[in-house]
Amino acid sequence: MHAKPKQIYPLCPACSECPTVEVQEDGTVRIGEEPNVVTLQGREWNELVKAVRTGALTEIA
Repeated sequence: MHAKPKQIYPLCPACSECPTVEVQEDGTVRIGEEPNVVTLQGREWNELVKAVRTGALTEIA
């Protein structure tokens, strides 16, 4: 069992069937939908956020 989410962000705001990003109360972040879920620790999530903000990760054309 995993921690209760304190924030949920749908990857497709138009529906409720797509994967979500869930920031958990314990500081982990779960991305995906069962059975394909990845759990990131806070430091891993922060690296991902940093890569987006600095432009190291950009939109896919």
